[in-house]
Amino acid sequence: MDIRSLLIVALTVFTVAGLFYVLVFPYLSGDAQAEKRRSQVASKASLRRAPGERVVDSAARRKQVADSLKEIEQRNAEKAKISLETRIAQAGLDLTRASYFIICGVCAVVVTGLIYLMSGSPLMALAGLAIGGFGLPNFWLNFMTNRRMKKFTLGFPNAIDVIIRGVKAGLPLNDCIRIIASEASEPVRSEFRQVVESQTLGLSISEAIERMPLRIPTAEANFFAIVITIQQKSGGNLAEALTNLSRVLRERKKMRDKVKAISSEAKASAMIIGSLPIVVALLVYLTSPHYIELLWTTDTGRITLAACGLMMLIGSLIMKKMIAFDI
Repeated sequence: MDIRSLLIVALTVFTVAGLFYVLVFPYLSGDAQAEKRRSQVASKASLRRAPGERVVDSAARRKQVADSLKEIEQRNAEKAKISLETRIAQAGLDLTRASYFIICGVCAVVVTGLIYLMSGSPLMALAGLAIGGFGLPNFWLNFMTNRRMKKFTLGFPNAIDVIIRGVKAGLPLNDCIRIIASEASEPVRSEFRQVVESQTLGLSISEAIERMPLRIPTAEANFFAIVITIQQKSGGNLAEALTNLSRVLRERKKMRDKVKAISSEAKASAMIIGSLPIVVALLVYLTSPHYIELLWTTDTGRITLAACGLMMLIGSLIMKKMIAFDI
């Protein structure tokens, strides 16, 4: 088997698939259209609002709540473009920007060296430089961030229950947050510790909690920030509002688990369909190597192999999008 030819085919498929995922897949999945639609709706809503609009006294509270929601949405829109330091904080890593770039450089050198030793081509080594310097560190950062978000989502309803019991017992909200910051599990404990530290620096409790969705970009943290902000500005029963929020979060978890159980069969089918060509090709190579090695020893075979790999990758991404549900 020609390892160099196989490596060239694999890198070609990887490069074409990456370009497809970045440039074409957002339009196929509907993400680009959805983002465009949201921006259009937001612009129309802002145009409908007259500057001298008068509100009757009976709707003053509703107007105040709507203004608070609009203010939070504007702040979230301004913070949509996050920096590298924020991404590292979301992953829960104790790294600086310089340390992250050093890790990227080390990965780039290692991957480039391995590809050059296997292929002996400087051009292929440049592809390894891009993969090791940008692809692998970014994948690792996203993996750590997603794992931390899942842990936070599991422990966050229990933290809200602690606040509910403390408020009903007569404790101030600040004391309840300090209890969570000292006794909860990670990463909930560290996030509420950030809230306590922000208050010691002079921020109000609503402003400190509004920064939580920036570090934890989940719907649960956003809901919590909205509830606290509205309660601080318009008043109301905090225990009742947090009780409703806790019930909503637990129902979301139940729905997420239910969807995961229902879609498990489809995920297993997708894994079997995606791995079947590879398994069959391996078995054919073990039984009749001269029969299948034409795929990487001839130009026609390499083109066919690259096209098949690209189509399999597109099909796998489409199946993944079909069985992925946002709750």
